[in-house]
Amino acid sequence: MSFVLAVIQARMTSTRLPGKVLLPILGASMLARQIERVRRASRLDGLMVATSLDPSDDPLARECERIDVECFRGDLTDVLERFHQAVARTAATEIVRLTGDCPLLCPEIVDSVIAFRAERELDYASNSREPTFPDGMDVEVFTRSALVQARERAVLPSEHEHVTPFIWKHPELFKIGCLTHSSNLSQHRWTVDEHSDYVLICKVFERLYPINPRFGLADILELLSREPELQKINAGLQRNAGYVKSLQNDPSSEQQSGIQAKHT
Repeated sequence: MSFVLAVIQARMTSTRLPGKVLLPILGASMLARQIERVRRASRLDGLMVATSLDPSDDPLARECERIDVECFRGDLTDVLERFHQAVARTAATEIVRLTGDCPLLCPEIVDSVIAFRAERELDYASNSREPTFPDGMDVEVFTRSALVQARERAVLPSEHEHVTPFIWKHPELFKIGCLTHSSNLSQHRWTVDEHSDYVLICKVFERLYPINPRFGLADILELLSREPELQKINAGLQRNAGYVKSLQNDPSSEQQSGIQAKHT
């Protein structure tokens, strides 16, 4: 029996925009707005937030209690270990990894990636490894077994900070696939890392939510087509800048070879 669990990783100590997950959007926190949308995904059996034990994340844990979503607290920097411990407490057979800075995430896209993985019997599926969806619509789905293997074998700092790199860097170990959109929408940036991102997201919600709280991808695209100046608000920011930065903490290629040899 399958059990699909969505785990939203979130923390208050973002270096570029501290406390971003609790910033207000139309009277609710950004995290609450995202969870409101994710809960509409029909293929999910469970949902939890995974944050840290650091006191800085106490307000986040209180927010989870307020909006009635399960909250697991683990290691601040080793997010892979945090995920593993969170999932180990559940009956989950499949894990959907989401990040708490994507308040425009569409439940239909979450369902599509879950279905894509299941239909092809993949160990790991995403819609972001070959980016064709807007940044901020990223979804990763992987099996419990793949997570366990990653936790046992990952050695690089970037692999522990970002959960899934060990999986998608090893196609010889895992069956991997990527869901792509019919048209390339990767030029759009709807995640929140910088203040300008937050400004754009607020404006999208202000225009669409009062009319239709269940607005989706097509509605956002239509709005941006109607008001193209909105896209200029956060233009020019790098996609996946956090992961790129974390690679700087990894050892050199020669050192990695030595490290990996010790773990084989």
